[in-house]
Amino acid sequence: MIGLDAATVLLQWAAGGLFFGWVTSRHREVGLGYGWLLRVTYGVMLIAAVLVGLVFDSFLEREVAAVVAAALTALALWQSVQRRSAGVLHQRELVEARTERVAAMTGIDRSERQKVADGPEFDHRLDLPPAVVALIGVVLVGVLGPEPSVLTTARLLAGAFFMGAVSDAMLLGHWYLVQPGLDRRFLSELVRWTGITWFPEVLLFLVPVGMASVLSGAIDDGWGGMLGWFWAGCAVLTIALVGVTVAALRERQYAAVMAATGLLYLAILTAFCTDLVARALLA
Repeated sequence: MIGLDAATVLLQWAAGGLFFGWVTSRHREVGLGYGWLLRVTYGVMLIAAVLVGLVFDSFLEREVAAVVAAALTALALWQSVQRRSAGVLHQRELVEARTERVAAMTGIDRSERQKVADGPEFDHRLDLPPAVVALIGVVLVGVLGPEPSVLTTARLLAGAFFMGAVSDAMLLGHWYLVQPGLDRRFLSELVRWTGITWFPEVLLFLVPVGMASVLSGAIDDGWGGMLGWFWAGCAVLTIALVGVTVAALRERQYAAVMAATGLLYLAILTAFCTDLVARALLA
């Protein structure tokens, strides 16, 4: 029903990652460096999607969408770097408040190091257009690609959001090492989105003709049904890891964030197997 081509996978991954990058950046509390990390990572993926598509299985609409999304990502990165001295509003406010509390308790008055410069800060709304354009490219693959159908389109979109949410959650978990005072509600938000997007991801792959046919033996996976059960195991383990991660983030100790990040490492592996194994078997 759908082909497992690397160019589309890269476009999906970048689209979902950029979208959930905007979900986090709109709060204006996570440091600018996290945005730089995401834009560079997914910008490279978009460029790779174009190159892989042109070499192996070109699809003009997908490649155009990837090029435009990469350009918009570069624009957002450029403005973020240009306005870096202005910092991030709520991160700055938090540092200033903590500095005042320390001064009140110790009598030591330290100037706030991340003092805002004159001029506007980065416009977080610039993170949304590249995600939208990339998602449009994903839709075009489903609507105009080799096997156009509503089900194909829905599966591609679900995979984009699912892979993007779990990837950004893992990356944000690492960012707490750089910004240890960051409120963990931002990581919790991405973990919740991973759990939310898991449901359409799995359910859509069970819709006929889908993984239920592989599990029943109607579709031969070439391994005596083992790959079908491997997919089922990965799907169940992914949502279980999400649940354990949510529980870990409820603990008050800072180590809970690092434990959650480690769990998200495993969740990325099982989540990607949930998407890619199913697509390969149904191709």
